[in-house]
Amino acid sequence: MIGAPSVRLRPLLALRLALREMRGGLKGFYIFLACIALGTAAIAGVNSLSQSITATIASQGQELLAGDIRFELNNRVATTEERAYLDGLGTVAVSAGLRSMARLPDGSNQALVELKAVDAAYPLYGTLESQPDRPLHDLIARDGDVFGAVVAPLLLDRLDVKVGDEILLGNARVRIAGTITREPDALSDGFGFAPRLMVSDEALAATGLVQTGSLVEHTYKVKLADPAGVAAVRTEAEKSQPAAGWSIRTSGNAAPALTANITRFSQFLTLVGLTALIVGGVGVANAVRAYLDAKRSVIATFKCLGAPAALVAMIYLAQILMIALIGIVIGLVLGALIPFVAAQFLADLLPISTAFHLYPGALGLAALFGVLTALTFAILPLGRARAIPATALFRQQGFDPSGFPAWPYLLGAVACLAALAGLAIFTAYDRYISLVFLGAIAFAFIVLRAVALAIAWLARRSPRVNSPALRLAIGNIHRPGALTSSVVLSLGLGLALLVTLALIDGNLRRELTGSMAERAPNFFFVDIQGSEIEGFRSVLNQAIPKGKVIEVPMLRGRITAFNGEDVNSRNVPPAGQWVLRGDRGITYAKNKPENSTLSEGAWWPADYSGEPLVSFSSEEAGELGLKIGDTVTVNVLGRNITAKIANFRNVEWESLSINFVMVFSPNTFAGAPHAWLATVIDPSATPEEEAAVLKAVTNAYPTITSVRVKDALDIVNGLLGQLATAIRAAAAVALVASVLVLAGALAAGNRARVHDAVVLKTLGATRVTLIKAFSYEYAILGLATAVFALFAGGIAAWFVVNRIMTLPSSFLPDVAIVTVVAALVMTVGIGLAGTWRILGQKAAPVLREL
Repeated sequence: MIGAPSVRLRPLLALRLALREMRGGLKGFYIFLACIALGTAAIAGVNSLSQSITATIASQGQELLAGDIRFELNNRVATTEERAYLDGLGTVAVSAGLRSMARLPDGSNQALVELKAVDAAYPLYGTLESQPDRPLHDLIARDGDVFGAVVAPLLLDRLDVKVGDEILLGNARVRIAGTITREPDALSDGFGFAPRLMVSDEALAATGLVQTGSLVEHTYKVKLADPAGVAAVRTEAEKSQPAAGWSIRTSGNAAPALTANITRFSQFLTLVGLTALIVGGVGVANAVRAYLDAKRSVIATFKCLGAPAALVAMIYLAQILMIALIGIVIGLVLGALIPFVAAQFLADLLPISTAFHLYPGALGLAALFGVLTALTFAILPLGRARAIPATALFRQQGFDPSGFPAWPYLLGAVACLAALAGLAIFTAYDRYISLVFLGAIAFAFIVLRAVALAIAWLARRSPRVNSPALRLAIGNIHRPGALTSSVVLSLGLGLALLVTLALIDGNLRRELTGSMAERAPNFFFVDIQGSEIEGFRSVLNQAIPKGKVIEVPMLRGRITAFNGEDVNSRNVPPAGQWVLRGDRGITYAKNKPENSTLSEGAWWPADYSGEPLVSFSSEEAGELGLKIGDTVTVNVLGRNITAKIANFRNVEWESLSINFVMVFSPNTFAGAPHAWLATVIDPSATPEEEAAVLKAVTNAYPTITSVRVKDALDIVNGLLGQLATAIRAAAAVALVASVLVLAGALAAGNRARVHDAVVLKTLGATRVTLIKAFSYEYAILGLATAVFALFAGGIAAWFVVNRIMTLPSSFLPDVAIVTVVAALVMTVGIGLAGTWRILGQKAAPVLREL
């Protein structure tokens, strides 16, 4: 007989008994293992991949930046004093970047290019690789009146030219001397909508593209004598040259936009992985309950021999934790391999190490998520088993899942759940999004429970039907111990997540290729000089007479302060950081822009001549914590200009028309040199007519940059497709977890199904009747769950698309049909697969146990 060991020795005794009982293997815990391993692997893999990319960016920062520190000026070159300061820091390489049009000498074809002009010192770190493999400055050297250039291979296809052919760039003639295989600092230069074309700084001067007000980024990259002191150099540069208005970046943060986007995307995928883990938690609860149900005689024996209830709970908690650790280890191994596997496919697109590395932080976080999930969902079934007396265990077929366990178990489950939620929020890049996401998951659990109760209630009150199989199926839905709650809960979350992601993807694609493309302008024209504006209008009137032309003055400026406080010291939420990152396009206007409405404040009079005023986009102002009367300091062309916020505007960014975060009163920039920005809108224009417009403007004004909006939307749509692939893969993990949980729920109920099937067969039911009954039951549950998934997924997708992305959202019927079919196939298919063995059970052995 088991004595009453001391409290101090009880854990050791529980562990010894747990290990002894586990000698029989892990039967009944395979679903448990799969659920924990799958969710842990998803979180470990996503975070390991994110850390791999960010670590590579940090370790290769000098090469990615092509310098130790980078100073960027927009629309102007460094002054003599600023250049002398930079030369005093170390070796300086100067480059300039802008968008322009490359065209064939006969004017028959043209294409937008990302132009980059470099000097003889480029690159300070790394090597530009090209075909043919020759030194860069030999390839871009001048030969008489023709300048050399290296280009991205895509440009050859777009212009239908080959290496050795000549093209026109502005007012200069350029010969394509080679193609770019690898550009060391491409990622730090940011995303480009057009293929790269690289020339010398001498060639850029000959093109005539750099004029007053042109949108040009002048970059000064410095190789320091002591790279370790780069942080101190940055701090000193900001203090010694406060009026320069340059944007400074160090090799430790070579590609901030890419790093931020990787972090955001990894957070999203981590939340999806957490969903898979939480869905798997339902499988954990089902597996624990089924395992304890199978161990009812052992538990009864323990209790009859005098084992305290707490000891019984410790024994099985120890087993559950050990099995959970096995699943976590499997998940960590798979997660650790994901960056190595992904590197084989992403190495040409992203800076990611192809060597195998372990990322302890990512693996530790995933392990902690796995342990907390296992504890959260295992404690309640353990508490119910602890509370059942030995006599009840001997009498009953299994545990009754209804009711609540003792308060310590409830408190423990709540504590683990709070820790799980707190960990998800604390480790998130955007904690608000994480909080909303977890709130949605919690709400989904409550609603799914209500849906299961509603289905059972309707089944109980449904009219009597003549079909015995259908009548039996309806009875199975509402009888005690029915699988209704388990099936609805396990399948509902996965399908709802899948519907949400599919609807978001579908709405974005439809918006980009449909309504947005229809509402958007046909063209954007950039870098129109004041002396060219009249002739430009004349060309457009002839090329596209029905087009609506809108022109606005445009400058570039970087926000440096709010209310005199440096923006770098301001705590800005992630959603508003893009406004402060780099330079923004700004304009001035007498009248309110036609595509925006005032939300607060008043517009200035047309003849206003007082202190500088600015109109700010209301959404961005809210994210930055601004109010009417606050001041904004903007550095424009090396001068700091401070203006008071006079009003807020609601801006329709999704229209893709001319919009600005900041619109200033006209007197703010009186006499300041600037260029013009224009759009032309003609929804009826054919592709041939658009091509004619592009040709006419480029041939007449080669220094004006023309951007066809539909081409840009096609590029964005392609990027969206690549992201959607990753999102679908993550959603598939959650769906696989749902399928595993569904299989586990059906397995947990198989013992009761065996008795039902044997009794019914004894009473004369045929195998066909039972198959029909089970098929009807699973089909009804699958259909009901699909309806919920469509409803919940539709609301979630609407919130993301309409409220967060501020785009039109609609329900897509094809998504509904696919979801319903998937739900029915999974529930009926998995249900019948799990019960097929039951239908072949011999009656005598089962009847003897009754």
